[in-house]
Amino acid sequence: MTEAVESIAILGGTGDLGGGLARQWSRAGYKILIGSRTLEKGKAAAQALLDEFPDLNVTGYENLDAATQADIVVLTVPFEHQLSTLETVKPGLIGKILIDVTVPLMPPKVGTVQLPQDGSAGQQAQNFLGEDVQVVSAFQNVGAMHLQEDHAIACDVLVCGNKKAARETVIDLVAAVGLKGWHAGPIANAAAAEALTSILISINRHHKVDGAGIVITGESAE
Repeated sequence: MTEAVESIAILGGTGDLGGGLARQWSRAGYKILIGSRTLEKGKAAAQALLDEFPDLNVTGYENLDAATQADIVVLTVPFEHQLSTLETVKPGLIGKILIDVTVPLMPPKVGTVQLPQDGSAGQQAQNFLGEDVQVVSAFQNVGAMHLQEDHAIACDVLVCGNKKAARETVIDLVAAVGLKGWHAGPIANAAAAEALTSILISINRHHKVDGAGIVITGESAE
């Protein structure tokens, strides 16, 4: 059984990926709480989305308030701000699922795989937050530009986390934005999805592809 989710906090919802997810999930019927470092920035980000898409159900908050009030929390900040953001919202994450979209890209060599000491950004988040929070890694290989447009997205999503039920909840949210999610094992396996992002960036550059993604071949028996 998956966890019932009605509201989603997106920390870093001021960016392209966070804003794209906010748009897609809101249109799928979820209440979206856009989190930022300050209340003013959160409100401005929500208003910018509403100015372009008045039909959305989005509201701006400071990060901790967004995390505290939502059923599930999504982290979409750059890698350099991952731990500092988690430190400020940690009390609001207890007992919840955190979807970590972080990729350890280290400019200027973003097309080169550079994983952190913990093995992956997802594992780093789980180690930092402890067992009171279920970290699930997802969405690293989806181009943000696709989520900001209304078209079918030819990309699957690898979903990694230590608890099957938590992964299943996230896979339901992946489906809500029109994508196929796959159980990809424990949070340690997030290293593979994160590394693929740098590979996809290299493919985009070399082959002039607009937002390359991955698709899992084969047929599921489910």
